[in-house]
Amino acid sequence: MATTGLAIAAAAWGVLMALSPVLQIRRMLRQRSSADVSIGYFAVLLVGFLLWICYGIAARNLALIVPNTVALLTGASTVAVALRLGRGTRSKR
Repeated sequence: MATTGLAIAAAAWGVLMALSPVLQIRRMLRQRSSADVSIGYFAVLLVGFLLWICYGIAARNLALIVPNTVALLTGASTVAVALRLGRGTRSKR
């Protein structure tokens, strides 16, 4: 029972963590630049998320599949926005 509760809590927190790059997307859109974003960093993360999803599928563990799928989609969205905006100049504050 405690293990199930911990799995649910970890998966829920994992989803929140997976959504955190939305803050980066918001900043890029506001500044109209992706100059502060490391595409390489996100590429490494995306491979890791994909590996965890595959492991979760093999283990039939939704606590691994769900948050890592959300993270993969959010990370891919971050990279897409960064590539779309390019390395343009930052807007002045």
